[in-house]
Amino acid sequence: MLDDIDRRILRHFQAEPSLSTAELAERCRVSHGVCWRRIEKMQVAGLILGQEVIVDWVALGYAVEVSLRVTLDKTQARAFDDFTEAARQVPEVIEIQTFLGRVDVRLSVIARDMAHYQQVYRDRILTLPHIADIEALMHIARVKRDEVLPV
Repeated sequence: MLDDIDRRILRHFQAEPSLSTAELAERCRVSHGVCWRRIEKMQVAGLILGQEVIVDWVALGYAVEVSLRVTLDKTQARAFDDFTEAARQVPEVIEIQTFLGRVDVRLSVIARDMAHYQQVYRDRILTLPHIADIEALMHIARVKRDEVLPV
């Protein structure tokens, strides 16, 4: 599906997504037009979903990050849908993952400090629908964060 040129483009694009198409083409040793068409083709095919900005939450004053492992009441037919729809409305929830197994959902929650986290937990998290059990894991350090694929 991908040839060497596509892989080269993806490697450089992942490493430095702010490159212009001209700069990317130069690094990949292809013409600007070829590079632009290849990127467009990969976007249409759904291989490149977009570009993102990574914000340093700590620099913005969010010093606390907690992972919440949630088990839902699966006797309720809409438990997953209702829970995830409501969790999306909580601004401090920055990630929602669903699983098969004992834990159904993991939420990443950020807060300015422990008092703010306690308020978010009591007022916004515990009021989410269909929670059967919840376990909090306090983040100590992010050892690795890398979404670059080895292409």
